[in-house]
Amino acid sequence: MNKTKLRAYARLIAQKGANVQPGQEVFISAGLDQPEFVQMVVEECYKCKAKTVVVEWYYQPLTKVRYRYESLKTLSTLPDYAEARWKHKAEVLACRIFLDSDDPDGLKGINQEKLGKAQQKLGPIIKPYREAMENKHQWCIAAVPGKAWAKRLFPELRAGQAVEKLWEAILDTCRVWDDPTAEWDKHNRDMREHCARLNSLGIEKLHYTASNGTDFTVGMIPQGRFRGGSDTTLSGVEFNPNLPTEECFISPMKGQAEGIVYGTKPLCWNGQLVENFWIRFHEGKAVKWHAEKNEGLLGKIITMDEGSAYLGECALVPYDSPISKSGLLFYNTLFDENAACHLALGMGFADTVEGFENMSLAQVRALGVNDSIIHEDFMIGSKDMNIDAICRDGSVVPVFRDGNWAF
Repeated sequence: MNKTKLRAYARLIAQKGANVQPGQEVFISAGLDQPEFVQMVVEECYKCKAKTVVVEWYYQPLTKVRYRYESLKTLSTLPDYAEARWKHKAEVLACRIFLDSDDPDGLKGINQEKLGKAQQKLGPIIKPYREAMENKHQWCIAAVPGKAWAKRLFPELRAGQAVEKLWEAILDTCRVWDDPTAEWDKHNRDMREHCARLNSLGIEKLHYTASNGTDFTVGMIPQGRFRGGSDTTLSGVEFNPNLPTEECFISPMKGQAEGIVYGTKPLCWNGQLVENFWIRFHEGKAVKWHAEKNEGLLGKIITMDEGSAYLGECALVPYDSPISKSGLLFYNTLFDENAACHLALGMGFADTVEGFENMSLAQVRALGVNDSIIHEDFMIGSKDMNIDAICRDGSVVPVFRDGNWAF
């Protein structure tokens, strides 16, 4: 891949994605697949005058080894040094960058029982630190190709060719064109305009239908607001948490979801795939589900804690988004969720409530934003999906027709 273009992507992640501030500490989470590119991102963070940049490396095969040999008690215990690192990040409000290159099936065969129970134990320990950083620091999730991931998308190509092809897809969908900064400024403006239109409707409920059997209604929080594109910390620093992004999203009212939704793309969770599934909701809660592949894993996600069976997000994404137009199934939530309308089980977003900055987290939850240790997106959008807004004034406004914006 052209080094100049890779450098532009690294610069985009540091400057426009995370928007690293002078004197800020940066923590980068990355796999072992593209160390040269990780070095580029580190350098670009330092050019933004970062105080220090720490890379936290991970490797999926080692995770499988750990879960094979360590006891559940050990896996469920957060060591003092690991908790100290979480505490430090929360205290200094470190900037966090995640460079995802995982093999979609990289943890296939892992002991799901151990994994689920360990996460149930660790989640509540880590959660207070996450909440202490919420809306106060910048973070950015972006992607780089791994060989196994690339071969999953392009099995007919040799590994090197597949990686090159995946690089091309990532850079194109992330708008790394002639002037990436200008492209993202324009894209963020467009996203804000779509959200403003949605917020002007006074939506009480959204009703989704599709020929695959999806027939689903979800309620909105009266103070809820759609958001999309760039975000801003409470101290006023603008950043882009997802590269790429095409979604206008909102946290729905907990307890107000009825009907059935069918997954239209695989759900990727911790290096494992759930495929060809449906979920039925009643009184806001997932009450029945089925999957042709990994139904047990889907059940573990839904029953992870008290809030994991409820929805934390509804996101609207047009079928003709650039990622969908690529014709690729990425087997990666960062990309696939931006190719189709999706929902998320678990934790909702405080910043989708008007005036959240003047409320406590408890007050936001009391308005109807769901709480959970997980937030797991799954895609339901299709070429023929229709979505109607049932508004508080009694009107019904078409929002999506045949998979795309109706306005």
